Amino acid sequence: MRHQHKGRSFNRPKNQRDALMKSLVRSLILHERISTTEAKAKEMRPIVEKLITFGLTDTVANRRLVSSRLGGDAEAVTKLFSSIAPRYANRPGGYTRIIKRAPSQTTGRAEAYIALV
Repeated sequence: MRHQHKGRSFNRPKNQRDALMKSLVRSLILHERISTTEAKAKEMRPIVEKLITFGLTDTVANRRLVSSRLGGDAEAVTKLFSSIAPRYANRPGGYTRIIKRAPSQTTGRAEAYIALV
């Protein structure tokens, strides 16, 4: 039974899952729309939403927090605070959208786009 086990494991150890999520979130911030599996998109949505919420108030503490969550990528942090977060200043949440695609022809997995609104 999966009592007290929140989130998807993606059949990977924790350090690989964390690296995967950092990489996907970093790509989404830099490109503003990426294609991935539906499960990965649903798993990374709350992470991105929280980072954008931190970006709404531009303080040194928030920049350091976001930088640590993105693995120290200065380019992504700068883009988040300078161009992405100000776009959502009057929006109370819901910064991302998941658009389903046809399943992959090679693996059969449910594919999806995740994009910033």
